[in-house]
Amino acid sequence: MTPWTSRSGTGAPLVLCHGGPGIWDYFDDVAGFFDDTATVIRWDQRGCGRSPRDGPYTVARFVADLDDLGDRPRFDVLGHSWGALLALLYALEHPGRVNRIVYVSGVGIDPEHTWKPTYRRNFAARVDPRWYELEDGRERAILQWSTDFVDPATAREHAERMATPWHGLNPECADALNAEVGRYLERGDLPARCRGLTVPTLIVDGRHDLRPRDAVDSLERALPDVRRVSLDAGHVPWVEEPAGFRRTVREFLADSAR
Repeated sequence: MTPWTSRSGTGAPLVLCHGGPGIWDYFDDVAGFFDDTATVIRWDQRGCGRSPRDGPYTVARFVADLDDLGDRPRFDVLGHSWGALLALLYALEHPGRVNRIVYVSGVGIDPEHTWKPTYRRNFAARVDPRWYELEDGRERAILQWSTDFVDPATAREHAERMATPWHGLNPECADALNAEVGRYLERGDLPARCRGLTVPTLIVDGRHDLRPRDAVDSLERALPDVRRVSLDAGHVPWVEEPAGFRRTVREFLADSAR
């Protein structure tokens, strides 16, 4: 499978891993934050967006796909939400390939039952009730993604921008990966594996994310070389706090390169 990719800028490679799973790259703004100092590589993951809808939809296959993107021996990787976990799992499998990890709005390494009920309550309190009545599609996605932003006056505008252009969802991919990740986290071995990971890591949270941020505490405790920054934002911090996000990540990538 040859995924859809986009490259911009010059410098050391920085690979961006979008969330989902089952959607597509939405990192237009983020790429612009770094393309004066890095070769920014964006991609639509297997079965998502502009990439072929080819399985298998497994964590191992997605880790292998990410490995295929790096055109140099080592690169930086920034992942958001599901993509943050993918970046972490990739570094655990291939620590010699990763210079630095930027872990944005992930949900940690604890079993999902420790945080998902809280997220579902928070989501139900914020989502437009029409979400429950709609079939899968663009409008339903916009209503769901609107909950990821703090200010209701601008939330829909931000969500519509993420949904434009619309590349369609892949529920088969989402269901398969979410189920596997749930089983993976139940095994409980990730904290021990993370304690052995010496790759410098930056955790970026939006303090108003509907997903409880204390779910990430055990990951922060486990990583030997970690920084953590909370911004005044929801689940997509570079949209609501672009200056703070850009400064935080650029400083981390520059400092940890010394």
